[in-house]
Amino acid sequence: MKNIIGSLLLLLGSAFTIGCGGGGVNVPGIPNPGSGPVVPRVGHVVVVVEENHSYPFVIGAGSPMTFLNSLANQHALATNYFANFHPSIDNYFMMTAGQPLAFTQGDGFPGPSNVDNIARELIAANKTWKSYAEDLPSAGWTGGDSPDGKYLKHHNPFAYFTDVIGSPQASNLVPFTQFVTDLNNGQLPNFSFIVPNARDDAHDCPDGTQTCADSLKLSTADAWLQNNIQPLLNNSTFQQDGLLVIVFDESFDADTVNGGGHVAMVLTGTKVKTNFKSTTLYQHQSLLRMFVEATGASAFPGFSGVAPDMAEFFNQ
Repeated sequence: MKNIIGSLLLLLGSAFTIGCGGGGVNVPGIPNPGSGPVVPRVGHVVVVVEENHSYPFVIGAGSPMTFLNSLANQHALATNYFANFHPSIDNYFMMTAGQPLAFTQGDGFPGPSNVDNIARELIAANKTWKSYAEDLPSAGWTGGDSPDGKYLKHHNPFAYFTDVIGSPQASNLVPFTQFVTDLNNGQLPNFSFIVPNARDDAHDCPDGTQTCADSLKLSTADAWLQNNIQPLLNNSTFQQDGLLVIVFDESFDADTVNGGGHVAMVLTGTKVKTNFKSTTLYQHQSLLRMFVEATGASAFPGFSGVAPDMAEFFNQ
């Protein structure tokens, strides 16, 4: 059992009721107050999740991720950000549901889960969302990995939620190719969750193996970001009211500090401070809190309502 679950559960102990239909627990959503020193509201939040690398390999002059470092140097960087768990899947659930769901089942967790999540709270607030997953077998796909192993279901948390499975909301699970179309047509949703495939997010080597140098994994992921995310940064609508977050789900397995190890998290957007580096300790539940505040979603799922706020990254 992961070593920080006990301390997390103590935060909201009396509020829990065991959930039905999947892993996790139902934590009553804490309403979004919409006031005080919170993250400012924006029209478009875009999140890109990268894979399995430690902060010192990603950030710094010697890193092969030159594009990501240029964003970190010009905009905002969390220097004391830590993933919650190993392996990957519960980090994705912390970003979207504010709690772990897989526990000892790990990346093989089958779902579904009916816990509160960011999709549910966006829908409740009449906000739009999509998950753009590279090499998703088809729009609306909630099944398993693609046969070639490029698309990995456990990197796409929305495919596990009962709010999505078997409902009209499943149409918001789309291949990444749709992102370019939506961006060019001015149709990006309020919340976009981008899932590069396993060869483009630094999880695997370009040939799908694990035998190449980490520098090749990272340089490939960085080239993907530059090719696919720079057009977003150049988009006039995004420049007016957008927020981009690039975050790694977890560190190397050997790095277990604060559960999932030290990882990089970079922000950019018109309301984000420039040349800013935070030394505050954050984890993925704070990122989810920021998503709720920035989009105006109805409530904070799971532990995001009691997580440290990330308002320091923004011009107030």
